[in-house]
Amino acid sequence: MSSYKHKKVISIGTVNELTGLSLRQIRYYEERELIYPERTKRGTRKYSFSDVETLLQIADKREEGVQTYEIRKDLQGSDKKVMERMLRGQLNAHFKMNK
Repeated sequence: MSSYKHKKVISIGTVNELTGLSLRQIRYYEERELIYPERTKRGTRKYSFSDVETLLQIADKREEGVQTYEIRKDLQGSDKKVMERMLRGQLNAHFKMNK
Protein backbone atom coordinates (compact mmCIF):
# COMPACT_ATOMS: atom_id res chain seq x y z
CA MET A 1 0.00 0.00 0.00
CA SER A 2 1.45 3.34 -0.97
CA SER A 3 1.69 6.23 1.45
CA TYR A 4 -0.86 9.02 1.25
CA LYS A 5 2.05 11.47 0.88
CA HIS A 6 2.78 10.15 -2.60
CA LYS A 7 -0.76 9.94 -4.00
CA LYS A 8 -1.29 12.55 -6.71
CA VAL A 9 -4.65 14.03 -5.69
CA ILE A 10 -4.07 17.75 -5.13
CA SER A 11 -5.01 20.35 -7.76
CA ILE A 12 -2.63 23.13 -8.81
CA GLY A 13 -4.96 25.70 -7.21
CA THR A 14 -4.70 23.97 -3.85
CA VAL A 15 -0.93 23.69 -4.23
CA ASN A 16 -0.91 27.44 -4.90
CA GLU A 17 -2.84 28.05 -1.66
CA LEU A 18 -0.66 25.68 0.39
CA THR A 19 2.69 26.97 -0.86
CA GLY A 20 2.04 30.61 -1.71
CA LEU A 21 3.71 30.01 -5.09
CA SER A 22 2.03 31.44 -8.15
CA LEU A 23 0.55 29.11 -10.76
CA ARG A 24 3.26 30.32 -13.13
CA GLN A 25 6.02 29.41 -10.64
CA ILE A 26 4.59 25.93 -10.12
CA ARG A 27 4.39 25.34 -13.88
CA TYR A 28 7.92 26.72 -14.32
CA TYR A 29 9.31 24.25 -11.78
CA GLU A 30 7.60 21.49 -13.74
CA GLU A 31 9.17 22.78 -16.98
CA ARG A 32 12.57 22.76 -15.27
CA GLU A 33 11.97 19.11 -14.26
CA LEU A 34 12.00 19.81 -10.54
CA ILE A 35 8.51 18.43 -9.96
CA TYR A 36 6.50 15.79 -11.82
CA PRO A 37 2.72 16.11 -11.47
CA GLU A 38 0.45 13.50 -12.98
CA ARG A 39 -2.04 14.53 -15.64
CA THR A 40 -5.68 13.49 -15.79
CA LYS A 41 -7.30 12.52 -19.09
CA ARG A 42 -8.31 16.17 -19.46
CA GLY A 43 -4.77 17.38 -18.80
CA THR A 44 -5.32 18.65 -15.25
CA ARG A 45 -2.20 18.51 -13.09
CA LYS A 46 -2.39 16.50 -9.87
CA TYR A 47 0.20 16.78 -7.10
CA SER A 48 0.99 14.83 -3.94
CA PHE A 49 1.75 16.10 -0.43
CA SER A 50 5.33 15.05 -1.13
CA ASP A 51 5.31 17.33 -4.20
CA VAL A 52 4.07 20.20 -2.01
CA GLU A 53 6.98 19.65 0.39
CA THR A 54 9.40 19.57 -2.55
CA LEU A 55 7.97 22.83 -3.92
CA LEU A 56 8.44 24.50 -0.52
CA GLN A 57 12.08 23.34 -0.48
CA ILE A 58 12.56 24.63 -4.02
CA ALA A 59 11.07 28.01 -3.07
CA ASP A 60 13.41 28.28 -0.07
CA LYS A 61 16.45 27.46 -2.20
CA ARG A 62 15.41 29.92 -4.91
CA GLU A 63 15.10 32.65 -2.26
CA GLU A 64 18.68 31.84 -1.25
CA GLY A 65 19.72 32.39 -4.87
CA VAL A 66 20.23 28.75 -5.84
CA GLN A 67 19.74 28.15 -9.57
CA THR A 68 17.19 25.61 -10.80
CA TYR A 69 19.82 23.35 -12.42
CA GLU A 70 21.60 23.10 -9.04
CA ILE A 71 18.32 22.27 -7.30
CA ARG A 72 17.63 19.57 -9.91
CA LYS A 73 21.05 18.00 -9.25
CA ASP A 74 20.37 18.01 -5.50
CA LEU A 75 16.91 16.50 -5.94
CA GLN A 76 18.23 13.76 -8.23
CA GLY A 77 20.99 12.99 -5.75
CA SER A 78 18.58 12.78 -2.83
CA ASP A 79 16.30 10.46 -4.85
CA LYS A 80 19.24 8.10 -5.39
CA LYS A 81 20.09 8.17 -1.67
CA VAL A 82 16.49 7.37 -0.72
CA MET A 83 16.39 4.46 -3.17
CA GLU A 84 19.70 3.13 -1.82
CA ARG A 85 18.41 3.29 1.78
CA MET A 86 15.18 1.55 0.78
CA LEU A 87 17.07 -1.21 -1.01
CA ARG A 88 19.48 -1.62 1.89
CA GLY A 89 16.53 -1.87 4.29
CA GLN A 90 14.82 -4.49 2.14
CA LEU A 91 18.03 -6.52 1.91
CA ASN A 92 18.57 -6.27 5.66
CA ALA A 93 15.00 -7.38 6.34
CA HIS A 94 15.21 -10.24 3.84
CA PHE A 95 18.57 -11.55 5.06
CA LYS A 96 18.02 -10.49 8.70
CA MET A 97 21.24 -8.52 8.63
CA ASN A 98 22.20 -5.78 11.05
CA LYS A 99 24.28 -2.71 10.28
